[in-house]
Amino acid sequence: MKTAIVFLADGFEETEALAPVDLLRRAGVEVTLVTINETRTVTSSHKIVVTADAVLAEGVKEADLYFIPGGMPGTTNLNACEKVKEIVKTAAEKGKYVAAICAGPMVLGGLGLLRGKKAVCFPGFEQYLEGATVATSKVAVDGNILTGAGAGASLELGLEMVAALMGREKAEEIKEAIQKNRKD
Repeated sequence: MKTAIVFLADGFEETEALAPVDLLRRAGVEVTLVTINETRTVTSSHKIVVTADAVLAEGVKEADLYFIPGGMPGTTNLNACEKVKEIVKTAAEKGKYVAAICAGPMVLGGLGLLRGKKAVCFPGFEQYLEGATVATSKVAVDGNILTGAGAGASLELGLEMVAALMGREKAEEIKEAIQKNRKD
């Protein structure tokens, strides 16, 4: 079974975090929400309280994909967490998939993971994409690095994560299932 870790910190953007989680779980990926908080309770940027599956201090098992959602101050909280950065950098170096959206790619840029890669972020954060070629699309996939521009790209990035882990056919199947038009 394919696995994914989604890092959460207080101030995360809920659409950017949870829409991709929904798509990954629909595709059969085992997703673990991991918070850097001391307890499993995490509060989003719009004051929605979410219960994570695990606390970072308890340890994180290896996964096939690691995801950093955006949101402020969620992204700055994750970027200040050395353990998250260590896990993400090691994963990327091992060829595991690393994804980030909105302000989240700033974490990847700061780690040097975007050098020579195409990447996108929320407009205004481009200076943090150190060494990247900034793409004009909503989502950029370059090797094992997947980035999204913001909340409006959440579904598209989530489907790219599904494609990376489960194949393009599965991503298309999920896309069709969530976008069916009913005529009744």
